[in-house]
Amino acid sequence: MRIVAEPVLHRPPTPDWALEWGRFARGVRYEDLPPEVVARTRLVIADCIGAIASGAQEPETQALAERLLATSGIGPHPLIGARRRGSAAAAALFNGTAGTMLELDEGNQFARGHPGIHVVPAALIAAQRAGATGRDLIAAVALGYEAGARIGIASKLRVSMHPHGTWGTIGAAVAVAKLQGASAEQIVEAMSVASSLGLTTSRRTMLEGGTVRNAFAGFSNQIGLTVWDLVAAGFTGEADGVGTVYGTIAAEDWRPGEMTDALGERWEIARNYFKRHACCRYNHAALDALAEITTRERFAPSDVAGVTIETYVWAAQLASREPHNMLAAKFSLPFSIATTLVHGAATVDAFRDAARNDPAVRNLARRVTVVEDPELTARLPAQRPARVRVTLTDGRTLAAETFTNKGDTEDPYGPAEIEEKFLELTAPVWSAREAGALWDALSRLETTAGLDDIYALMAR
Repeated sequence: MRIVAEPVLHRPPTPDWALEWGRFARGVRYEDLPPEVVARTRLVIADCIGAIASGAQEPETQALAERLLATSGIGPHPLIGARRRGSAAAAALFNGTAGTMLELDEGNQFARGHPGIHVVPAALIAAQRAGATGRDLIAAVALGYEAGARIGIASKLRVSMHPHGTWGTIGAAVAVAKLQGASAEQIVEAMSVASSLGLTTSRRTMLEGGTVRNAFAGFSNQIGLTVWDLVAAGFTGEADGVGTVYGTIAAEDWRPGEMTDALGERWEIARNYFKRHACCRYNHAALDALAEITTRERFAPSDVAGVTIETYVWAAQLASREPHNMLAAKFSLPFSIATTLVHGAATVDAFRDAARNDPAVRNLARRVTVVEDPELTARLPAQRPARVRVTLTDGRTLAAETFTNKGDTEDPYGPAEIEEKFLELTAPVWSAREAGALWDALSRLETTAGLDDIYALMAR
């Protein structure tokens, strides 16, 4: 194949969408956020902290905390749930990694990824450095979430890429820059610099249970902090680094108009989803349909002759019946169905080794068949559908279908349900009293002039 090299004779102009984004990000204030955006951002921050604290209890993350403190140093920033404080680099990597360990962090179906956990850890560190108020933190998280999510909407990642560690890096960089008082020009530069620093993530890591996948969000947060140091020091990126990377390298079908469509009117954080099933979001439609069946009919797992699931392409890909570790189990639809039938819910413990090695679960998982229905795939991304058919040994067939997952914008969990999840995850880490105190403080975040008390609670 003949190589064609086009010379670059001069730096092209910065694209109009990026200039508009810089002006918008520089000018937006807490007071500009609609009430529903403020409320949802508070919940996203709290939900991420809960997921981090619980994920910090895993053996790998506990070992990681010790190693990071030894190599990156002690500092003022909480390693949430680890009862340690470390350097910004250590805290960013640790908190982002811990937050994805249990597959309970929030997400955005339109962006096809998890913007919150890529932004919140870096924003917490930058806010602590800047002596920010609760309002400052809310505005920065909403803005960083917006930047990352819109890139996910405006582009189509290559099918071999995992979304973690990609455009989330840009979201983290925007949140950090905002908290550092960046100019419009610096915010534009931060987005461009960050675009070239995203990871080359492999989708197969999640399918094979490669737990390096859990570190992708950690590196995004760490890189987001580093981007500000680079920009403040005078480093520059491409004139349209975002367009190049997400139009030709990591992704394609770049539609820059999506970056500014209804900017400041439609906030992506207000269209997020929260998770209660402790597994990949692609499993949730089938689990919601299964819940409808088990609520309507009573039967024992031993009564199940087989389960057939028709769903969209990405969920149909999660067809392994023999997951070899916890992460692989969370990305196995047959296992998720089987462990839910045996244990009653897709809880954190339902994916641990004891459940994975349970003969009843393993045998039932082998009787679950997953197939793609192209008509259901065509409903993406607005809907995440599934049809579930349970055949019992007495010959009866029980069926249900769902098109909107519980927790989606169309069927959201209420604040009380997010609080319940937060306390379930954090009370075992600290205590019911301390977890409740942290929730109460986060619920009043916009009234907080300083964040020291919140950081103290997270460091316990």
